[in-house]
Amino acid sequence: MLTVGLLVCGPAAAAAVVVFDTTFARAPHRRPVFQLDQRFSILNGKVVGTNGFKAGIEWRGRMRAGIGLYRLSGGVPTRVRQPPGTPPGTRDEVRFRYGVVYGEYVFIGDRRWELSTPLQVGIGGYYTKYSYPDGAVGRTKSEILYLVEPSVAAHYRVFRWVGLGAGTGYRQVFASGSQPEDQISGYIFFARVKLFLGELYKVVRGREQLFTQQGLRRDGEVVR
Repeated sequence: MLTVGLLVCGPAAAAAVVVFDTTFARAPHRRPVFQLDQRFSILNGKVVGTNGFKAGIEWRGRMRAGIGLYRLSGGVPTRVRQPPGTPPGTRDEVRFRYGVVYGEYVFIGDRRWELSTPLQVGIGGYYTKYSYPDGAVGRTKSEILYLVEPSVAAHYRVFRWVGLGAGTGYRQVFASGSQPEDQISGYIFFARVKLFLGELYKVVRGREQLFTQQGLRRDGEVVR
């Protein structure tokens, strides 16, 4: 937060920050952001993963908004009774995928790391997959689901153009048809790779070193 004070001390301080740090969290311009997002949940006693990606726009380093797509990487064991006539030994799992609109507010951050509060609201579909003992596979008709995912996230910028992050939150499912909501609702924890496309473009355009700490160090930085 010391850098924030430098921004309001005067023109010289502000200019120094611009030259010294092109990746500062409160840059006054908009820039695109892209995230590969891997989420995990413990649902009905099984750890399951959800693969996804998000793309959006960042304003002044404080607010982000965009869209994303997610898909369950493995099935969730059901706790409902199988239909009459189902062969013994049949495995049944719930599978789902969904799209989201997200918003994110950064309330603590500097050149290297940040802490934020993402919120996702989405709509998607789910179905139950049956794996029969003879190797055949069946599935039910897809049902619509709605969900909201509040969370808390942090990331650490490894280089100017890429960061690694993690977080935790809760997925609450609404209007999920005939299936019990607790088969999809639950706590989530996630990991992410965050690409700063604007910074990557600057590095490539300026023919700078790709794997450099330039612009991230607090002290002893060599200004070019």
